[in-house]
Amino acid sequence: MNESCLAPQGLVSTVLPPILILEFLLGLPGNTMALWIFCCRMKDWKPNTVYLLNLMLADFLLLAGLPLRIDNLLRGEDWVFGGALCRINLFMLAVNRSASIGFMTIVAVDRYFKVVHPHHHANRMKARGASLVAGAVWAGVVLVRIPLLANDLLWRHGNQTLCRSFSSNKELTPGMWLHYFMYLAEFFLPFLLLVFCTVRITCALHLRGLDRVPIVRRTVRAVRLIMVVFTICFLPGVATGLATLLIHKLRPQDCEAYLLAGQMFSLSVGFTYLNSSLDPLIYCFFSYKFRNILKQYLNSLGVFRWIGRTALPVTGENKARPSSHPTV
Repeated sequence: MNESCLAPQGLVSTVLPPILILEFLLGLPGNTMALWIFCCRMKDWKPNTVYLLNLMLADFLLLAGLPLRIDNLLRGEDWVFGGALCRINLFMLAVNRSASIGFMTIVAVDRYFKVVHPHHHANRMKARGASLVAGAVWAGVVLVRIPLLANDLLWRHGNQTLCRSFSSNKELTPGMWLHYFMYLAEFFLPFLLLVFCTVRITCALHLRGLDRVPIVRRTVRAVRLIMVVFTICFLPGVATGLATLLIHKLRPQDCEAYLLAGQMFSLSVGFTYLNSSLDPLIYCFFSYKFRNILKQYLNSLGVFRWIGRTALPVTGENKARPSSHPTV
């Protein structure tokens, strides 16, 4: 493709910044609250809790890198922070995506073993073992994203400097081909695994006649929630990325179609980084201790009083008279 196919994306610069700003404003307080609960209030650590903590840490990587990306879009994609910060910023955003996918998948697999294979030796893992698993995930994620730190990701277009990890204007190095391949593989393989876990958990509970027990239904809903969040956040990026790649390969001179597909791919970032705002829902569904601590904290604020699953506004009557139901 020629130089014109690297044009700045005007639609993206207009539409995407408000979306990312909203996600930043929603994700920061939710994940800050989660950090406080995990680090200051959690007493009994289990593998599930360790994985959720690492999922939250992945979200903070996104939140740390988003302000620079928002500023870049508000400038019309003109990157003014230099090559090193460009590489670091794209590295942090990519690591967030990979780590989020990894830990969401591990959480679902952990629940799969507990429900479908309750006597499997994997269920005897302690928090220390889960920490080693989490460390291995981080090591793998960082390793496959190192090409983003080792390659020049600044692209010149007229008097503008673009900071992108996906483009057709330069010959790709082996490391960048690995980056492209992992972008696709880390979606399809976990997606198939999540579908398998969801179906097997649902079928196992149905065969045992436990699918109508409230606490069991919550387990099924929790795994389905991960499937929904995973699909919403990561499918649009993969679908539009594949469309852009096909246009690049099959119609290399059609810059108009390539630029349109490229803008759709860039807009899908709004879905990808929505996971930082939605992940606190996963913490609540997968950790009853996290949920109970959050309820107790909200009750202490005096705005709402949580009774079971219901949030009641505090009035003079129910504030003065304690509920007959335990607050959980």
